[in-house]
Order: sequence, then structure tokens, then C-alpha cells
Amino acid sequence: MRGELGILLRLAAPMVLAQLSQMFMGVADAVMVGHVSATDMAGVTLGGNLYFPTQFLVAGIIMAVTPTIAQLHGAGRVPEMGEVVRQALFISLGGGLVLVVLFNNVEPIYHAIGVDARAIPIAVGYLHALSFGVMPLLCFFAMRYLCEGNSWTKPAMMLALASLPTKIVLNYAFIYGNFGMPKLGGMGCGYSSAIIAWGQFLAMVFIVRHSRMRASGLFDRFSRPDFAVIGRLVRLGVPIGLANFLEMAMFSAVTLLIGRISVEAVAAHQISMNVGGLTFMLPMGIGMAAAIRVGFNVGAGDLVAARHSGWLAIGVAAVFAVLAAVVVLACREWIPGLYTNDPAVTAMAIQMLVFVALFQLFDDTQVTALGSLRGYKDTKVPMYIALFAYWGIGFPVGVILGYGYLGFDAYGPNGFWAGLTTGLAVAAVGMLWRFRQFSLNPGLIRQPAG
Repeated sequence: MRGELGILLRLAAPMVLAQLSQMFMGVADAVMVGHVSATDMAGVTLGGNLYFPTQFLVAGIIMAVTPTIAQLHGAGRVPEMGEVVRQALFISLGGGLVLVVLFNNVEPIYHAIGVDARAIPIAVGYLHALSFGVMPLLCFFAMRYLCEGNSWTKPAMMLALASLPTKIVLNYAFIYGNFGMPKLGGMGCGYSSAIIAWGQFLAMVFIVRHSRMRASGLFDRFSRPDFAVIGRLVRLGVPIGLANFLEMAMFSAVTLLIGRISVEAVAAHQISMNVGGLTFMLPMGIGMAAAIRVGFNVGAGDLVAARHSGWLAIGVAAVFAVLAAVVVLACREWIPGLYTNDPAVTAMAIQMLVFVALFQLFDDTQVTALGSLRGYKDTKVPMYIALFAYWGIGFPVGVILGYGYLGFDAYGPNGFWAGLTTGLAVAAVGMLWRFRQFSLNPGLIRQPAG
């Protein structure tokens, strides 16, 4: 068990650092644009709450590459990997095209929802700028998952660490109008992110071509679309993408509804989301590592080791969740001051951070159990659990308590956060139940995915 813990942590550490670097880029956006105005901060938040769920949906489909490659790695079938990734690149291009069209036609959505009209031009401009980087980012993910499926998690870490300071410099140029660039405010965050996406894509092409990943044969030849392979990836990946989307969309829908209250409420919500996102990166990385280890052990035919890997990952995430909750509670009075000087935003954020501390206990365990299930290529039932937990329980509870329906008092943003926490608690129970059931059933494990 100690040896497996060491392997798990060595896999997880680079992914945690990569995810933290990506998250800190979001923090840089929030902090730097927050000092322009609360309206710019709200616009970026509202734009992100359409961008991230839809991007996670398509990226989740591509994430089918990770367990597929991990099981091929465990079985020693390295020459088959290149074809899998080539077909995943076709999915990246097709899905990216759909997102580009969506991000350039979003203004009616915001007007229909009725968010604060002051923030709409910022959100629309932010998404337009982001659209230039969508396709290279999704292609980057396909190659990243090739590396991670081979238990090589350092490339994504190195690129993310390099991207963080670059992001800050580009933000400084585009948000504030420095180095001869126009002053774009919140829209500048989108252009800097698009440039980063192109840089990561080109760097990953170089890494795959000039590293041990050459053995996969990814760039040895061109392949036409193989709809049999694409179909297998889509059947495995769509539930992954939908599970990601359902959680992200719940948070995004809540943000859009909070946007009907005030830009100050949205700004406070964004601060709380940033803090929750930062603490979420470690269990998310552990969940990704669990998918790799479980998949490798399944490919090697060692189902006992696969189960132990999953439970170990869940235990590590649970311990971290307790520590993170304590830290957030202890620091909630001064954290908002890092983002804003607005006293109304600060007061609301302090209250929301109590919920951030509480939902750590549920979010961290569910994401690790979900990652372990993906290692088995078990994706459909977890998707249904996510649908029920987030949209059958969490979102309705948030709306009822937030707006005061069914005889309840209206608790505003705090009511929405109570709903988010409830949804995550139900998801945690469901994912743990599914992992226990699935990992003990060799017949289920050996069934083809999809």
C-alpha cells in the first residue's frame, strides 16, 4: 500500500501543479480585472460561466483518451495508441468548431436570462476573444491525455507553470493597455487566454514528436476519420463530458441567476468560486491519477490492485478535504481583500466562504471516486448520478432557498450556495456507492465500455 501511495502521489503531483497553475490563471484574471471595475469582473465571470461548462463538455469527451491509453499501456499495446489520439484530434476539431460558433452568438442568451445589462458587453467580448483559442486548446488536451495515459504527467505541468507568468504579463498588456496594446478591460483576459492556448498546443506537438511519446506513432502517418474508433471514444467520452458539464453547468446556472441580483453579488460569488477552485485542484489531480492507476491495473489484469488504487485515492482526498475546510474557515475574513476593495462584495464573500469550506468534504471525495470509476471505463452510471445530484437536488434546492419559493425565506446568494453544497453531498454518496459496487464485480469490469 505504501508503494502504491508513492506511485499515486508521483502521478498526481505534476497534475495538481498543472491544475493549480491553470487555476491561478483564472485567479489572475479575477484579481487583475477586479481592479478595473466590479462590472468588468462580473462580465468575465458571466462569460466564463458559459465558456467553462461547454468547453469541459467537449474536453470531457476527449478525456476518453486517458483510460483508453492507460489500459493499452497496462496491456503493453503501445503501437495502438497513435491511432486512438489521431481520431481524438478529429473530435477536437469538430467539437471546437461548434464551440467557436456558440461563443460568437451568445448575446441573446444573456438578455434572455436577464443578467445585469452592464456586464453583457464585457461577457460577449470576452467570449469572442476566447473563441480564437478553442481549437488549439482541445487538440492540446488530446495530446496531453496521451502522455498522462502513459503515466507521464510532467509535460502538462511544465507547460502550465510556464503559462502562468506569461498569462500575467499578457493580462497586464491587454487589460490595462500596456506595452502598446489597447486597454480592453475584461475582454483582454480572453485574448491573453487564446494566446496561451496556441502556445500550449504548439509546445505539446514538439514534446510528443521529440520524446518517448514517439513510440505511440501519433505523427508517423495521417489517418482518415475512422468512425468505429471515433464511435468508441464518443460512447466512452460523452458520459465523462456530460458529468463534467452537469457539475460545471450547475455552478454556472447559479452564477447566472445570482447575476440577476447585482454585479456585487456576482463578484462575491466569483471570489468564493476562485477559492473553492484552488482547494479543489489537489483532489482533482488525485482523481486524474486514480484514473491512470486504475486503468493501468485493469489493463494488466490485476483487479485487486485496481480497487486498492481507487480506495487509496479516495482516502487521500478525504484527508485533504478536512484540512482545506479548516484553512478556508480560518482565513475567510481576509481572503476577499485579495480580490476587491468593495465593502459590499467583501461582506457577501465572507458569508459564502463558509459554504466553500463545507462543500470541500463532499466535492473532494466525489471527484476522486469519479476518477477511479473512469479508470474502469465506467462512465454512464456516474453520469446519471451527476444528473440526479446536481439537477434533481442541488439546483432546485438552490433556487428555492435563493429566491424564497415554496414558503421559504429568500436567502439570496447564500441560499444558492446551500443548494450547491446539497447537490455535491448527494453526488459524493452516489459516486462512493457506485465505486464500491463496481470495483467488486469482475463481470461488470470486463464488459466493454459504452
